Amino acid sequence: MRKPFISKVVVDMCVGGGETLNKATTILEALTGQTPVQSIARQTIRDFGIRKKEAIAVRVTLRHEKAVEFLKRALKAKDDALLIRNWDEDGNFAFGISEHIDLPGVKYDPQLGVQGMNITVCLERPGYRVKRRRRQQSKVPWRHRLTPEESMVFVRKEFGIEILEKERERTYMV
Repeated sequence: MRKPFISKVVVDMCVGGGETLNKATTILEALTGQTPVQSIARQTIRDFGIRKKEAIAVRVTLRHEKAVEFLKRALKAKDDALLIRNWDEDGNFAFGISEHIDLPGVKYDPQLGVQGMNITVCLERPGYRVKRRRRQQSKVPWRHRLTPEESMVFVRKEFGIEILEKERERTYMV
């Protein structure tokens, strides 16, 4: 009853707008098998050339088996290692991939280029539905909430990843 599970994985590519947004849509659709949703800008930022209500990002929400399969591939791109600072207070975690071609089985396409992405993973326990349902909505008690430590144990056990306190030093010599 108290065993955590992955409720959703959100894959987000914030690229600005224009042609790169179309390329990001194509890449994200190919990687996840779902049609992405566009996110619009809330305000105008002249320095970045972004106008209010302009589409600047695409995202996909994955659930159930698709979420687990994509997360396994994404963790391989991070060399099966995450940092402690990737976790928040509710046991959720997020990380970024600088190049989508780092995912296993993805080849470089010169027409699409290389795009980065953010991946957010939400973990829950059975019973969290009480805070989202319409009827008799209530809070999840503190004793039932997921802590970051419990989340790390779950992810380490399920995916076999290593959790580091700080980044490894990179060696460029082979």
